[in-house]
Amino acid sequence: MFRSPPTTLPTTRLSVALRAAVLAAAASAVPFCMSMPARAQAVPEGQPAPAPIASDAASAGAPDFSSRQQALDDRTAENEYAYGVAVHDCYSKFFVNACINRARDKMREVRAKIRAEQLALDEERRSVHARQRDEQDALRRERDAAQAPQRASSAARNEQAYEDKQRQHALDEARRNAEAPQRAADQAAYDRKQADFQRKLDEARRNAAQDAKERAERAQHFSQKQVDAQQHKADVEARQKQAAQKAQEKQEQQMQQQEQQKRLQQEKESD
Repeated sequence: MFRSPPTTLPTTRLSVALRAAVLAAAASAVPFCMSMPARAQAVPEGQPAPAPIASDAASAGAPDFSSRQQALDDRTAENEYAYGVAVHDCYSKFFVNACINRARDKMREVRAKIRAEQLALDEERRSVHARQRDEQDALRRERDAAQAPQRASSAARNEQAYEDKQRQHALDEARRNAEAPQRAADQAAYDRKQADFQRKLDEARRNAAQDAKERAERAQHFSQKQVDAQQHKADVEARQKQAAQKAQEKQEQQMQQQEQQKRLQQEKESD
């Protein structure tokens, strides 16, 4: 049978590196595997996975499903990785296909075991969750039953309080209806008082406006009188000045006439 040559690194070096990686992965998975029961780690072929032994958390009512799930996940990853290493190593052998088939069969066998354990874990998880729900429902029913008298008492108090509130509301409504005429009268008196106040306020505003107008008119009249007095004074002074000028002219004319008559008289006397 023809043997295919390797297509990556040399076989010896790659195999050594892969084996070292597998050993490291297996070492990291030891804490999770140690937490699993011995029967869950090695299950005979063809038999269903037995129920795992309860851990301390499970015995306390809270199974540690997370660590067990992590262990299964680690074993699955380890199985896949080991299959890849085995397939790679097969290319260094003469019967490559037969070697690969054996590696695939071994990988599938381990995968089936892990699958069976996974199904058992899922079933246990569902069972625990169902039991927890039933326990919670039972506790809730028990608590409801224990609180039933208190709820009944509280309901009775609430009903009594509601009835008291309704009666108080009816009393308040009757009192408001009885006081309605008085409130209407008080409102009417208040409205009249407000209307009278508004009327007086409007009247005061009108009087203030009228007073302001009259003061403005008196001030304007006084200013006009001042102007008229100044004008009259100027007119009187002008007339007096004009009369004085005319009197002076008349006096000068009389003096000229007297001088003229005096000259004529002197001329007659000289003749």
